Amino acid sequence: MTELNGSGKWSSDDCNETKPFFCYDDKVILIKENKTWEEALYYCRENYSDLVSITNPHQQRWVQERAKNASTDFVWLGLRYTCTLDFWFWVSNDVVNYTNWAPGAKTDDCGMSGAMDRGRQHQWFTKPDNNKFNFICSKC
Repeated sequence: MTELNGSGKWSSDDCNETKPFFCYDDKVILIKENKTWEEALYYCRENYSDLVSITNPHQQRWVQERAKNASTDFVWLGLRYTCTLDFWFWVSNDVVNYTNWAPGAKTDDCGMSGAMDRGRQHQWFTKPDNNKFNFICSKC
């Protein structure tokens, strides 16, 4: 049996020993359909919970693991720019504190939303809403 020991490292132990355990219920899912940002938003809200929000490095890692399997170069995130209020926001109403923008990739233009690069550094890019990409939904 493989276990995570007290110092946070993986080790092996006797399989006959009873140990505490935890399960991780994956709360993000890659949808391999090409949709505009708005179509992706409606799809996620109808079938799951919402387009995914990334509020910390841990969530970034889970989302980028899903993005690696996308059939498009980018995947839509639940990140959108509002011209009226002049700021970026997560559709889930989470505050945009954590970011992973690629250098020079963030622009504050109308009709733009956030997408993650499926390869390389899995950074975020501003993309026109009418582009069609795979997308990542969150599940509750």
